[in-house]
Amino acid sequence: MHRQTGSAILTAMLTVALVSTLAVSALWQQWRTVEQESAERARMQAHWILNGAVDWASLILREDARLSNVDHLSEPWAVPLQEARLSTFLAALPDASSSTEDVPDVFLSGRIIDLQSRLNVRNLVQNGAIDAPSLLAFTRLFKLLTLPPVELNTMVQQLLLAQQAVNSASTEPGAGTVPLLPQDLDQLRWLGLGAATIERLRPFATLLPVPTPVNLNTAPAEVLYAVITPFEFPAAQQLVNQRNQKHFNTLVDAQTQSGVASGTFNDSQHSVNTRFFEVHCNLRSDDAITQEVSVLQRDGMQIRILSRRAMPYQPPPSAS
Repeated sequence: MHRQTGSAILTAMLTVALVSTLAVSALWQQWRTVEQESAERARMQAHWILNGAVDWASLILREDARLSNVDHLSEPWAVPLQEARLSTFLAALPDASSSTEDVPDVFLSGRIIDLQSRLNVRNLVQNGAIDAPSLLAFTRLFKLLTLPPVELNTMVQQLLLAQQAVNSASTEPGAGTVPLLPQDLDQLRWLGLGAATIERLRPFATLLPVPTPVNLNTAPAEVLYAVITPFEFPAAQQLVNQRNQKHFNTLVDAQTQSGVASGTFNDSQHSVNTRFFEVHCNLRSDDAITQEVSVLQRDGMQIRILSRRAMPYQPPPSAS
């Protein structure tokens, strides 16, 4: 009897332990499913809000094109959007009283960057050959930033091989020792640039799908020094100060204010307008921060999204 009673108690305990284990497992699976659904819902909501932010940036750029064909840093697109509650934007809707109810604390910020304020790596190779003026501009920039010139030479030669491979029907890009043609600045590592060099170049260089001139109204002094051959760096800084007081409407204006010889500026290297922009959108909700970077191409009133990618959050540069 004692042996049978002990076996029954042991069986009961094992049954309770098994049921408890199954119950805990079921509860954990249910919690995990709820968390996954919540995360997916938050991701989709962030995606739609960021879609709206890109549409808003496109609208600003389209309106800017309607008003003027000159782009400069005093225009609305160049003013960063400081962090603001999403409910602030919803308040402008006709049914604002109902739209802003139960809206969580979500904050949106962003800025638009003129990508033609930077030297375009794509300019280095044009029509299957190295472009001498563009190589000179990058050489001057590398020297100003004290970057290794051997990396520039390696990048140019590898870029030439990659471009020739793309243009040649008999050579497949990436085959053998032929490098792939990079699509963004980080991929310049394929062509021989070090990580430190890329980071140092990032504020002054870009990689666009087609060759582009530098917008003299938006380029920093480092880029102006690189792209205006007669200039020394102090002269480039002085031109930036003059430009901030009154932007250039034409290349003739830039030539007059810079004091350089006639013919220094040309349409292939210099401009006063822009086709390519980079839109940074930051979304903050509770402790989660999402940043998305989009590249937009503007041709007249037409805006086209070339790329969109999520990025690790980086705070915007200070006004100083």
